[in-house]
Amino acid sequence: MSGDVVPFDWARLFLGDTPPLFLLEIVFRTTVIFGWLLLLLRLTGKRGLAQLSPLELAIVIALGSAAGDPMFYPEVPLLHAMLVLALVVGLQHLLTKLVIRSEHVETFIEGVPVELVRGGVMSGEALQRANLSREDLFERLRAQGVRQLGEVQRAYFEQDGNLTVFTHPHDAPPGLPVVPPWDLEPPRPVQPGEDVQGPLACLGCGRLRHDHGGQRSAGRLDRCACGSDRFTRATTDPLAGPGDDGQEQPAPEDGGSRSALAGPG
Repeated sequence: MSGDVVPFDWARLFLGDTPPLFLLEIVFRTTVIFGWLLLLLRLTGKRGLAQLSPLELAIVIALGSAAGDPMFYPEVPLLHAMLVLALVVGLQHLLTKLVIRSEHVETFIEGVPVELVRGGVMSGEALQRANLSREDLFERLRAQGVRQLGEVQRAYFEQDGNLTVFTHPHDAPPGLPVVPPWDLEPPRPVQPGEDVQGPLACLGCGRLRHDHGGQRSAGRLDRCACGSDRFTRATTDPLAGPGDDGQEQPAPEDGGSRSALAGPG
């Protein structure tokens, strides 16, 4: 604190050295900065919001900044900070009412859910729009007890950044394994000409292929609709031991790498 600051100078404490018209400028400044902050949070996506909507996160940041500065900066008058806090709360109430009344405003501020999985098949385009990688999706699915994509009927990336998963209640079809984590034990890709019983799962999107017998005997595997040409054996339970699951996944070969398995999408 500089030597010319007089403690408990009530005029400086509440009004500072600015003219009263500066309060109107604060209204304008707060509105512009709050709107800009909300827009930036909306554009950065919802992956890291962790149950906070862009509006709620903007409120937290704006309130924290407005309440913190006047606590230890003597040149920041209390009245200015109080006005900013009141404006932020007022803007929040106004936007909340607009969100309730207008679907367009709600979509702009909150975004919309994104369908990531349908019928055991991932959407590469949806993952890109949600700013998620395939491994991010698998991690979230494992947290909800999903072992393979065939269990998933629908998976939605919600507006608050959470993943909602609907699974088959009974007798889930086989699918692409998501456990163990591919960083630890990637599924072994099927080689052209290899004799494999049962359906194959695309390593790019999880789509099943049942009619691979002729292609296998011919020593080739056509590309999946997602563009990937790598497949693994589909399984109903990738963690089952011998005798528990007729389509048990074999142990990965030495030297297998995650990058070698990555397919488009």
